[in-house]
Formats: sequence, structure tokens, C-alpha cells
Amino acid sequence: MTSETLALIMFAATITVLIFGFPVALTLGGMAVLFAFLGDYLELFNSGILFVYPLRILGIMKAETLVAVPLFVFMGVMLEKSNLAAQLLEAMGRMFGQLRGGLGISVLLVGTLLAASTGIVGATVVTMGLLSLPVMLRAGYDPRLACGLICSSGTLGQIIPPSIALVLLGDILQGANEQAAQMKGVLVPEPITAIDLFAGALIPGLMLVTMYIGWQIFIAFRHPQSCPPMAISSDQVIIGIWNVLKILFPPLFLILLVLGSILMGVATPTESAAVGAVGASLLAWQAGAFNLRILQMVAQSTTKISSMVFLILIGASMFSLVFRGFGGDEVVEEFLHNLPGGPNAAMLLVMVVMFFLGFFLDFIEIIFVVVPIVGPILIALGFDPLWLGVMIGVNLQTSFLTPPFGFALFYLRGVASPEIHTIDIYRGVMPFIGIQIFALALFWMFPQIVTWLPHMLFK
Repeated sequence: MTSETLALIMFAATITVLIFGFPVALTLGGMAVLFAFLGDYLELFNSGILFVYPLRILGIMKAETLVAVPLFVFMGVMLEKSNLAAQLLEAMGRMFGQLRGGLGISVLLVGTLLAASTGIVGATVVTMGLLSLPVMLRAGYDPRLACGLICSSGTLGQIIPPSIALVLLGDILQGANEQAAQMKGVLVPEPITAIDLFAGALIPGLMLVTMYIGWQIFIAFRHPQSCPPMAISSDQVIIGIWNVLKILFPPLFLILLVLGSILMGVATPTESAAVGAVGASLLAWQAGAFNLRILQMVAQSTTKISSMVFLILIGASMFSLVFRGFGGDEVVEEFLHNLPGGPNAAMLLVMVVMFFLGFFLDFIEIIFVVVPIVGPILIALGFDPLWLGVMIGVNLQTSFLTPPFGFALFYLRGVASPEIHTIDIYRGVMPFIGIQIFALALFWMFPQIVTWLPHMLFK
């Protein structure tokens, strides 16, 4: 047995254990240590490499960008607890409800705003499922269409900035970009940051929202019985417009303030996230939803989510260190380099593997385990790291929608009423999966969709 073979066995064993539901951070770190000692016993691994591990942890601790993670989490959870989504959905329902498909468009817009605020797929899908699904069913909407709208809008939190996923992916891609530069002999690589990813993901994210709304409008004309108008008086419509403006402006202004300050270079992601956290608290106070109990709930949720993220990052750091110590990265590099079809075949294979891993692993687990392994190789093959990050985000977003294992489907199934059958959820998301795949193909053929805005702003 060679060290490279043991590296591949470690990777396969870790993925298998994760699929069975063992704690992610402990699995990554534990399997790495176990195989490190096994490799040392078989004289296939130099255990002295493990002494580098504290330096890697120190590097994580000194990464200022990662401070934005708990702050963005706090901002999202506070906006979620402030009852904003319920108020906005009610007001937009009154404003658009007289139109065929108007309630569906309202759900998409509110879900998009909530996704941009929280950046957490589970929170958005569960919240929108509890709030909007009963309303849409009472209005006479086809259950399949209602489920598809909720699941698709909920997954947008992966790609629409400011997103926690993009902050973490930016940090990982920066390391991958530096390793790719070493492979190519470049001394000073062009940096890739969360700010670049925010700018790169903005247009693709808005395009996806527009495509979703376009599909709802198409269905409203093609199958009007599936999304009938609501019985609303003209007085209620006027009240709805005023309420939408009153409710929508503060959170939208906060998101634009946070995102705009980052893209314009006025503030770093960490500084903007701090402003967002304070702003979300003020919005909750203005809405009458801010008290010590809410603050305690938000603080506890923020601590749990942030601790989970950083513990996974620490475990993944040990995993990647041992994997490279075995020479596993060289095996993957050689395999991808020798694929028939060149760099495009390598990229396609990686995307397919990530898509299927998205059935069983969370986004955070994939970017901490898989991206550090394949990212440097793909970047060295000539792919733009910024474009690569957005493609990974949209690809995993598609995976979370795809039956039978998509995470968004499970989240909605958990809160949907018994009258909603699982097959309704599966059928409902199919058109939106088609939209996602079309968008991926579009971004692949025209990478300028991703790279144009960052180059305009920062180059």
C-alpha cells in the first residue's frame, strides 16, 4: 500500500462516516488523526507534519475576514426573529394579490430578501414554509407550485450577498489561489476576497430571481387556475402598497448599506457586518420585537452556528494537512490533469462530484473539505477563482433543490401540513432545477456575467 492510496481511503472513509450523520468537525479531525497514526505505524506518513497544525490554527485566528461570520449570523437571526417576513408577506400579498400569480411573486421577493438577510438555507425555507405555504394553499394555489416557489427562494441565500457562504468560500479560495500560484511559479498571485465574491455573485443572484419571477408569470398565463388572484378590494391594495413601502424600506436600506459599503470599498466585510448587526437590532426594536428574551435567543443561535462553523474549520484544517501529508493532493492533481477533454472535463467532473456530495453534506462541509483539495488544481488549470467560487455556489444551490435528497426539500417537508405530499414537493421544484441548470450553463459560456462587476469596481 502506498501513502497516496491511504489518502484516498481516508477521504472515502470520512465521506462515508459523514453520510451516516456523525458530527462533522469531530469526524474530520478524528479521522485525520486516526489515519495519521495508522500511516506513521505503516511508515507511510511523517507524524512530524502534525506539529505544523498549531500554526494553521493561528492563521485561522488571525483571519480578520472570518470575524464577519458571527456578525452576519447575528444580523440574519435578528431579522428572522423580528417578524419582518410575516409583515412583509402580508403587505405584499395585499399589493400583488389581485394579479394572477401575484402572491407567488410576493413569496419569491420576500424569500429573496430573507435569504439575503440570513444567508442560511434552512432558516429561510422553514420560515417561508410556515408563513406562506398555508396562505398560498388557502388562496387556491397548486401545492406543487407553492412548494417549488418556497424551496427555490429559500436556497438563494447561498448566492445572494451578503452571504455567510460567500465569506467562508472567499477565505478558502484565497488559500487555494496561493497554492495554485506556487504550482505555476507565480510569486505574487492576484488576491481573491469575500468582497470580490460578493460583487461576482450579485448579478448571477439577481438573474436567478428574475428567472424565477419570469417562470411564475409564464405559469400565470399558461395555467391560470394554478395561481388564482386573491379577493382583495382596491382600498386594501392601497393600504398594502403603503405597508410594503413602510416595512420594506428599513431592511432593504440596511442590506444595501451593508453590501454597498463593502463593494464601494468604504468598509471591510467585518466592519459592514458589525453595522448590519447593530442595524438589525434597531429594526427589531422599531418593529416592537426587541426585548431581552429575543436578544438571548439571537445570541444563543449566533453562538451555536458560529461555533459549529469554526469547529468544522478547525477539523477540516487537520484533515487537509494529513491529506496533503499523504500526497493525496498530488494524486488528485495528476488525475484531473490527465483526464481526456482537458481542463473543461476536469471542471465538469468536479462540479458533478460536488453536486452529488450536496445531497449528503452541507455547503460548509463541502467547501472546507473538497474545495481546498480541488480548488488549487482547477485554478492552476486556468479557471478564474472568482468565477469558480460563484459556479460552486450555484451548483450546490441546485443540489440542495434536487430530489430525492435535497436539503431544502427536507426542510419544507418538516414544516408542511400532511395534505402536502412529498411527491408534490419533488414535482414542484423540477422547473426551478431546470432554471438553475440553464443559469449554470449560461455562466459557464459567458463568465463575464460573473467577472464584469468585480473588474469594473476593483480593477
